[in-house]
Amino acid sequence: MDVFAEALRVSGARGSLGVVLKAGGTWGLWLESAPGAALHVVSRGTMWLHVPGEKPLEVREGDAVLLAPGTAHGIAGGPSTTMRLCDRKATDRALADGSPLHLGSTPPQTEVLLLRYEQDPEVSTPVLTSLAGPMHVTSRENAQLRKTVELLTAELARPQIGTTAAVNSIVDLLLIQFVRVWLARNPQQPTGSWLGAMRDPVVRDALANVHARPEHPWTTASLAAATAVSRTTLSRRFRSALGQPPGAYVTQWRLDLASVRLRDTDEPVESISGAVGYASPHAFSRAFRRARGIPPGEYRSRLRE
Repeated sequence: MDVFAEALRVSGARGSLGVVLKAGGTWGLWLESAPGAALHVVSRGTMWLHVPGEKPLEVREGDAVLLAPGTAHGIAGGPSTTMRLCDRKATDRALADGSPLHLGSTPPQTEVLLLRYEQDPEVSTPVLTSLAGPMHVTSRENAQLRKTVELLTAELARPQIGTTAAVNSIVDLLLIQFVRVWLARNPQQPTGSWLGAMRDPVVRDALANVHARPEHPWTTASLAAATAVSRTTLSRRFRSALGQPPGAYVTQWRLDLASVRLRDTDEPVESISGAVGYASPHAFSRAFRRARGIPPGEYRSRLRE
């Protein structure tokens, strides 16, 4: 069980191309906070990233920077450039017809791919929010990143059949490369970090068991036995890595799975409750109401209105 791949699948964390920014001379753009994680890839030239409370960061050709969901920030041609708010009409036109967004006072010298990752709002497992940022990866640090940027740039330069699907797949590959770099940079697991938990073999194996068989009647004792450690060890390591006990995570993951199925399928609530590990629809409804504030049937109806 590849826990990260499974979590991405269920959470619906998918990347997409926003716009291609072409800028020259004096230019600056302020981007307000948005629900998704922002990824900016410099395919030509140099840009400076501005995040409140942090020093301006130079991002060079072939580099990329990832910002956690909800991070307001600016991008500019220099470390002290005045930035203007994003022109929504111009951006919407670029999104609609795929044309570049032009900024600056001279012919373009810098090209930036503005990308975004969205996570299913019905899923609470914090895959993307683990990547606190901004996280800057250079082409020198990761040769695979440089190749991926080149592939993405080439695909955009010569659109043809399947380009949209290809671009979205390449953007997802960029996220995986960022996660690998993040894990390499953080050999010690940060407390409360879902990705950091992947560094602890005990927690990682426990998560693999939960994700592989969410319908199994897991208890802390049975999960510890499946992971070949004591119950005390599992509880201590789990809480240190994820900030919650194993039972709380099992419940969270089951209800994430249930929420997606309630929204996306016509399966009866009774079938869903059993598929995600509840002995009865009543027990499932009680747990769901406690976590989501409303019973499963009403939750389904609201999402479909």
